[in-house]
Amino acid sequence: MAQSRPGRRLALAVPVVLSLTASLGFLPSAATAAPVAQAPAKARAADGPNLSYVVNTRTDRRTLEAVRREITRNGGSLVAGYDRIGVLVAHSANPDFARLMRAAPGVDSAGATRTAPLAASSTMDLGTPKALSGAQVAAAEAAATGGEDPLEPLQWDLPAIKADKAHEKTLGSPDVTVAVIDTGVDDTHPDIAPNFDRTASVNCVSGKPDTADGAWRPGAGESPHGTHVAGEIAAAKNGVGMTGVAPGVKVAGIKVANPDGYFYAESVVCGFVWAAEHHVDVTNNSYYTDPWYFNCVTAPDQKALVDAVERASRYAEKRGAVNVAAAGNEKYDLAAGSITDPASPNDGTASSRAVDKRRCFDIPTELPGVVTVAATGAKGLKASYSNYGLGVVDIAAPGGDSTAYQPPAPPATSGLILGTLPGGKWGYMAGTSMATPHVAGVAALIKSTHPAASPALVKALLYAEADATPCTDPYDVNGDGKVDAVCEGPRNRNGFYGRGMADALDAVTK
Repeated sequence: MAQSRPGRRLALAVPVVLSLTASLGFLPSAATAAPVAQAPAKARAADGPNLSYVVNTRTDRRTLEAVRREITRNGGSLVAGYDRIGVLVAHSANPDFARLMRAAPGVDSAGATRTAPLAASSTMDLGTPKALSGAQVAAAEAAATGGEDPLEPLQWDLPAIKADKAHEKTLGSPDVTVAVIDTGVDDTHPDIAPNFDRTASVNCVSGKPDTADGAWRPGAGESPHGTHVAGEIAAAKNGVGMTGVAPGVKVAGIKVANPDGYFYAESVVCGFVWAAEHHVDVTNNSYYTDPWYFNCVTAPDQKALVDAVERASRYAEKRGAVNVAAAGNEKYDLAAGSITDPASPNDGTASSRAVDKRRCFDIPTELPGVVTVAATGAKGLKASYSNYGLGVVDIAAPGGDSTAYQPPAPPATSGLILGTLPGGKWGYMAGTSMATPHVAGVAALIKSTHPAASPALVKALLYAEADATPCTDPYDVNGDGKVDAVCEGPRNRNGFYGRGMADALDAVTK
């Protein structure tokens, strides 16, 4: 949800990093993607840029085989086949490929997943982390009380959702796994390693699973976002660093962002299907599917992306996963009739466009069945940046905010959210990206308490146990006398907080 280019890719803030190494004294599934052969493209396929496509079909064998032949005939090569949901991933340099595939018998939709050619690079600046001072580290350690991890005093977000009290009851079950569908997870981190689920981890960047050992980790110079999210969910309560919302559950890394930070549809589809077929109980989705912030079903290519990702997310839920996603960081009212999107496509030449929200969707955030999470700051108000919308936002959780708006209570020193970072470090970020793992963690605690619960029941309990939060009216978060956003709806279902603030204590006691 980065702001280095428009959109909500990474976190709002450059992470403030601390390394406690010295101070603490611590030195594949065959069913996921059908095997495919790389067929040579026809000569006419070299007329345009080489792009990636999703082709959505019926799931019967005869149709799938026929559509595979059409992909080859029209100058494409098959990359992966997710036959159980009828999604095929192909590459082609034929500029007419999508149009020809949409005309093929048995094809429901087809479209390019990007506007930039394959292997294109971006200029995204991830920033340089700034180390926390030794004095700040020492102060956090000194403030820790019996039973707390050394950095837990900096985590104002845990008591905000009563996670500290929940941990007195249970830390969650190791039989529950939360998959972080993101930029990769550093499973060697001392706060993540004890809870890491290697069998449920994978690299899906190419659109097909890469099960090589460690392929799920972020590469050198890649974003720490997924590692931060993983720590928020399940950093172990082990006397090291911080504590996750559900520090006893397992966490998996499903890497779907390419080295330049793009989350393309074929990778996201692969991620959801992998989670579905590897017994994942909760997926955390703190991103939107590139390159369109809102995918309009009136545009054939964008319609295909909605179709493909929806099929995959529904499949994951059908197989037992609760899908949790970030609402976004642009202050948008997602329930508005029309929104101006100035950032799409973000991998090419963006242009400002008015989108009809009845037909244009942020995916996976606005897909059916997905739990949509808004962010709050340390005062419990909607974060200044958080998207909102009556009937769109389902629940709220701490995502952090500028201390000028919502300063934390002592002894916490930041209004942002502490998380794990690659290389055995910890640091602060903020965004709905950070709110989402709090809800994913609470969902994991519910699943731990009710192991037989279906995704529908877990979601029902998540909403019923949330602390109803009335609209902030007027909402003047910066105190300049002007209303910054308008909240609509009752205290238990409104546009700012949905059903209310996630409640970890109720998740383990009710």
